[in-house]
Amino acid sequence: MSKKKHHNGQWEETPKLQIIPLGGLEKIGMNITAFRYEDSIIVVDLGMSFPTDDMLGVDLVIPDITYLLENKELVRGIFITHGHEDHIGAIPYIIGQLGAPLYATRLTMGIIEHKLEEHLLLESTERHVVQFGDRIGAGAFSVEYIRTNHSIVDAAALAITSPAGTVVHTGDFKVDYTPVFGDPIDLQRFAQIGKEGVLALLCDSTNAERPGFTASEKTVGHTFDQLFQECLDKRIIVATFASNVDRVQQIINSASKFGRKVVVEGRSMINIITIAQELGCIRIPDNTIIDVEQLKNYPENKTVIITTGSQGENMAALSRMATGQHRKITIGQGDTVILSSHPIPGNEKAVMSVINDLLLKGADVISQDVHVSGHACQEDIKLIYTLVQPQFAVPVHGEYKHLIAQGKLATELGIPKKNVFILRSGEVLELNRFGAQISQDHVTVGEVLVDGKGVGDVGNAVLRDRQHLSESGIVIACAVVDKETGELIGEPEIESRGFVYMREANELIDDCRDLVREELAHALDKGIRDTNKLRGILRDELAGFLWRRTERRPIILSMIMDVRA
Repeated sequence: MSKKKHHNGQWEETPKLQIIPLGGLEKIGMNITAFRYEDSIIVVDLGMSFPTDDMLGVDLVIPDITYLLENKELVRGIFITHGHEDHIGAIPYIIGQLGAPLYATRLTMGIIEHKLEEHLLLESTERHVVQFGDRIGAGAFSVEYIRTNHSIVDAAALAITSPAGTVVHTGDFKVDYTPVFGDPIDLQRFAQIGKEGVLALLCDSTNAERPGFTASEKTVGHTFDQLFQECLDKRIIVATFASNVDRVQQIINSASKFGRKVVVEGRSMINIITIAQELGCIRIPDNTIIDVEQLKNYPENKTVIITTGSQGENMAALSRMATGQHRKITIGQGDTVILSSHPIPGNEKAVMSVINDLLLKGADVISQDVHVSGHACQEDIKLIYTLVQPQFAVPVHGEYKHLIAQGKLATELGIPKKNVFILRSGEVLELNRFGAQISQDHVTVGEVLVDGKGVGDVGNAVLRDRQHLSESGIVIACAVVDKETGELIGEPEIESRGFVYMREANELIDDCRDLVREELAHALDKGIRDTNKLRGILRDELAGFLWRRTERRPIILSMIMDVRA
């Protein structure tokens, strides 16, 4: 490791804090950061991300925590900033391996506990509900929860103090002076911590390219009122994020104001609203919510359906409505569908597909001016920097371009360029009050794919096979050989899936069968009895033959069965 001397060697002599992002950089989602001071490690957030188009069959992606498992005995606690999937989604798949206590605010913990219960981990997980202003000791660290605003209730920033200094981690945040539920962001506390001295600021970069201030969530409520007024004779369906409790609150407020009953659709939406209602984080007037089965008892223009699927997810309720696959709700003429979210980068095509399906069914679709971001724009980011006055800036949460954009803001505010660190996942930033540098050492990072109940058992090789199958299909050749005489018994069988339609390719299939018979007989005549070798011969010969005939390369699966005649 390269060394720098500061103040007569104090840099080398003084223990350093290590900031180690294990995910959440270079992409939206999968947020997880480790902080280490000597023999203590704490973890902030355990998030997941959604699979990309080339991850066929994969349900979700979680971070590789090899580094944490290698240092498991040093992990003192896991601190969660808020209840969005990109910050809590990996918890059920990771918490059992780490065994560390989990800290979160009330609604965040309520959502986490529901996940743990589903995975039968509730009783075995140590959990602590914290309040804003609480300070939790964790080895060499003290962690304070600070109130912020976001698109979900009970979001928090963290002031992480170690002997090396204090680091402020904003989590996902915005500055909202008129939040729908709860109090505004605690700017006073940010300012107090700034006066006490802050070593580094890890600030949300998602909207760092957007000028101005982020609008208050309450502005969306006025928009809903206007839309409800314009759609007095229509049924209204609103799609939004399940976790955007404040948005759901405002939809319910408008529905109640206009005398409409509300149906909640989508498993995740129902779960989160139920938890939020139990914890008093959402206020629903009596007799407003009805079951989907009761829709038929009310005029369509007296109902509102709040649903998941604003991101075009295949199995979400809105997508099933759009394609006519929903068993209880049919979209048609006279329906107004409101998409109250912006597409997450990469989801644009899926969202447009859902919109087109809805329009084909005769629905009116509204997707403009019915969403405000939950993330800080440039002026909000500048405000936090001005209050906190960090010695070092470490932009987090976002794609690389977002991190760069925030880095430029930091330098405009007077932070020296050498004190702005744009990290990559796996890099180790070492710092104390005498200086900071990126270590030459890297830790293991990466993506672990979750497919059904399988965690990590789908890797690059499996994905390549799935991609190959999706593009070229599979051809299966099966032959039976007498174990004693080495003679072929009966006719070889050829099956195809995703390669050619069997009924319309009789000649090609017959030629494949002839090829298998001839090559197998030739090999057996040469005394080759090893089934692995025989399978390899058939696979290679069939692959070459099919390429010459079709210029396509399906996956070839050859099977040799030994029997006694």
